Amino acid sequence: MKIWIERYKTMLICVIVILLAGFLYLSRPEEKALQDPVDMGLQWQDEDTPKDILGDNEEANIRIFVDVKGWVQKPGLYEAKDDDRVFDIIELAGGLLEEADENQINFAEKIHDEMIVYIPKIGEIFDEVPQGTGTQSKKDEKVNLNKADNTELETLPGIGPAKAAAIIEYREQNGPYQQIEDLKKISGIGPKSFEKLQNLISVK
Repeated sequence: MKIWIERYKTMLICVIVILLAGFLYLSRPEEKALQDPVDMGLQWQDEDTPKDILGDNEEANIRIFVDVKGWVQKPGLYEAKDDDRVFDIIELAGGLLEEADENQINFAEKIHDEMIVYIPKIGEIFDEVPQGTGTQSKKDEKVNLNKADNTELETLPGIGPAKAAAIIEYREQNGPYQQIEDLKKISGIGPKSFEKLQNLISVK
């Protein structure tokens, strides 16, 4: 046996080296194939994937639309930002016409969803704006938290059927609202929601 091993020693070493080299060569592409998709996937997630696809966009913006009517260059429906004011919307509408009465416009008023901004003509009585428009012209006709029914409450921005029912349930169980700030005791109505509602509601 030893004689046989000595005779074929060199040949055995060559065969082992060739087999080892072939094994290493064949195993490298497989390892690369296993690693590359993972690396690429991680890079795609970390760098290229929009946050909304990954579900990380926790603060989705609420779309706000305002209907601009009256004496502006381009009356129509405009999308506004949460912190916009009346003067911002007037600019989107191309600005005021010469006939517009600036003295009857509250340029600093904050915008809210479903609002109608009506720009009156000089000499026009502001209270003649059609009923139910929900504009700043109706700012004195606020929704009374102690008297409003579901339909009236649902005209407020961000108040749907569930919250309207909760508002009514609260006054039935706890008595009339004493101040508009009591609205924040309703589940789902936080500081930001209340800020949009405070100029549109009353308790008297």
